[in-house]
Amino acid sequence: MKLSIIVPVYNRPDEVRELLESLRAQREVDYELIIVEDGSERTCKQEVELMRPNLKHIIYMAIPNAGPSGARNFGSRAATGDYLIFLDSDVTLPEGYLKEVEHGICLDGLDAFGGPDAASKDFTPMQQAINYAMTSPLTTGGIRGGRASGMEQFKPRSFNLGCRRSLFQRLGGFDEGMRFGEDIDFSLRLIASGARVGLIPKAFVYHKRRVDLGKFFKQVHNSGIARIHIETRHPGSTRLVHWLPALFTLLSALCILSGLGSTLLLLLGIILFFHALGSGLEPRVAGLAVVASFVQLWGYGTGFIRAWWGKHVMKEGEFTAFKDNFYQ
Repeated sequence: MKLSIIVPVYNRPDEVRELLESLRAQREVDYELIIVEDGSERTCKQEVELMRPNLKHIIYMAIPNAGPSGARNFGSRAATGDYLIFLDSDVTLPEGYLKEVEHGICLDGLDAFGGPDAASKDFTPMQQAINYAMTSPLTTGGIRGGRASGMEQFKPRSFNLGCRRSLFQRLGGFDEGMRFGEDIDFSLRLIASGARVGLIPKAFVYHKRRVDLGKFFKQVHNSGIARIHIETRHPGSTRLVHWLPALFTLLSALCILSGLGSTLLLLLGIILFFHALGSGLEPRVAGLAVVASFVQLWGYGTGFIRAWWGKHVMKEGEFTAFKDNFYQ
């Protein structure tokens, strides 16, 4: 089969250089790479041209800013592969990634798939800590593919998502009207269509998030907002795992007001610390992982509560909920 890798890029030439370097190790697989420059001021054209002799077929496209969904959809229209693979520009691929994708598709007859995100040895301590916060069963329930989870059916995320090209076209691609959560919306539409959607555990990527704790809070806060509006589009899709950060946020506030907050939060911090150590993190990184985990829970929880209140009490629409979001 032929694979089409599609990467939307916005002002991230350094990230693209690292992704292209990692693609050099993908051998014995027929693929094309489509880079979609999404209205960037700092383009990655030079990085693409420098790597062109070392890689298989590369298509570089520059478009006016359309957002990640618009850029992905634009790239898909130039693709010729049997399957599309969508990657974020801040990932790199381990050797053999594409072989694992091919094997997983053929083994399980998948129409669409996703893989986990992981931390590589060259990640900074903060990147390792944030990766733990986003993948730990104690924070996200393992629903992002890091391990089997009974809390909800696995749904591919756009940092590492693949789909038959014909199926992607039939479903209309990503919803360009969504500002956040568009990958979960697409995954839910995939499942509703009857497509065979699965996790390929060994098709993981190194997700090298270039964020500090402040930006991380903003990111997960907007994810919490998006979950409420995904529920509007897909009634019944919200599970207990999505409510837990909001419940934790409310419980934290009640505990702090009652004077019990420091004791309970310290206990949870100790649990997270030793779990992070057991996951292979060094003590210093495990300490940062505790902080990142609290940021993840409070960020998502406050976004979820904010959007729930706006939708059910203030009767706000989706655009209003994101109008004053932290990214602006």
